Amino acid sequence: MALSLLSGGQVTYKLPQISNNPLFGHALTCISSSKCGRRSGVSWSSEERLLWRWRGEVNKLVKVGRSGVLGFGGEAEADKEGMGIDSEGEEDEGEVMAAPVVPERWDVLGLGQAMVDFSGMVDDALLESLGIEKGTRKIINHEERGRILRAMDGQSYKAAAGGSLSNTLVALARLGGSAIGGHSLNVGMAGSVGSDPLGGFYRSKLRRANVHFLSAPVKDGTTGTVIVLTTPDAQRTMLAYQGTSSTINHDQCLASLVSKTNILVVEGYLFEFPHTAEAIVKACEDAHKNGALIAVTASDISCIEKRFDHFWEIIGNYADIVFANSDEARAFCRFSSKESPISAARYLSHFVPFVSVTDGPKGSYIGVKGEVVYIHPTACVPVDTCGAGDAYASGILYGILRGASDLKGMGMLASRVASVVVGQRGTRLGVEDAAKLAESFAYHIERSKIFSRTDL
Repeated sequence: MALSLLSGGQVTYKLPQISNNPLFGHALTCISSSKCGRRSGVSWSSEERLLWRWRGEVNKLVKVGRSGVLGFGGEAEADKEGMGIDSEGEEDEGEVMAAPVVPERWDVLGLGQAMVDFSGMVDDALLESLGIEKGTRKIINHEERGRILRAMDGQSYKAAAGGSLSNTLVALARLGGSAIGGHSLNVGMAGSVGSDPLGGFYRSKLRRANVHFLSAPVKDGTTGTVIVLTTPDAQRTMLAYQGTSSTINHDQCLASLVSKTNILVVEGYLFEFPHTAEAIVKACEDAHKNGALIAVTASDISCIEKRFDHFWEIIGNYADIVFANSDEARAFCRFSSKESPISAARYLSHFVPFVSVTDGPKGSYIGVKGEVVYIHPTACVPVDTCGAGDAYASGILYGILRGASDLKGMGMLASRVASVVVGQRGTRLGVEDAAKLAESFAYHIERSKIFSRTDL
């Protein structure tokens, strides 16, 4: 593996040319060049109560029911108002929504679950009364969701266009929101939302973050939701109602989108559903045929254990990049917990050109062709670790899209992005933080080029 010397005597690894993988080489070449008041007489159910926002005044309350948003006239109006659901304040702060111009080509297209997150603080007693084990992730049905929401009636909560993949895409769009280091990045997402108000909310919130949600709503479909219950000891219990989010069809629209993207990111949660496997394979085939990089996120160890063969069908035949934490990486390799993440990263790198393995506060690893580079963690005061891996992935993708060849520098950027998210409340990278990180990384790349030329 090539080495270069930066000022101060720092030794960094450089991304080698992977000559035996023409897809990876072609894709890298391609990428680097490039007033509503509450109506009287309206009955409120417990579920509906959980879908409203206080807009600073008691009288300005927007109600959401299956029939729509009272006082609004359809999705366009819902988009203007952000659906009136209380959302995480940092998502839109300082951000200006760009004109809705569809680019000729997407820098990154994410394929994953589109779900609205409802997050709130609860005590252990509520979980016990519902018979829910604390700290677990569980798939629930419509009836169970209703029972949980009724129990939460009166609790404070926040709503957001959630999901692991959307966290990564929003962070990436914000890192690439200016022309620092290259053109502004075009980031899109494909998935399934219903034709209900929550579907409009999801689309609107992503659009405000300059991520284009490109799939049409499913007629009469119900948008998926994730209820995130956090107890005082900071443990999170996640209850997912899939709705239409698990329905991914390989239609003409998706095929066209994939054919015009530089990197296709497939969210691991999709592998939980066997009927989506065929659509994922076809999408990866299209991406492969059109010279795009294919990245796969592990998402959760339970997904790997349940759908091990499906994961490896994609990893072994199509994937160019794999994102995993240390436990997920070991699960991919079927290693015991005694095996180090270095061993897992090295093993996976014999099958996948670029492997990214995070290990929490211990740091992270990048594996390429049997070689592993250790990335030191970035110091921070942890506030909320949720979304750290999603943020890290955005840093790696940003580095690749900006044509970086220095693995160590790319990993350090990813580590810094993750540390910013860990040091705040909420899973989304802020606009100002993203701009500072992008500027710093652009300087690093330029400095690397200067010293590389000096070495020649």
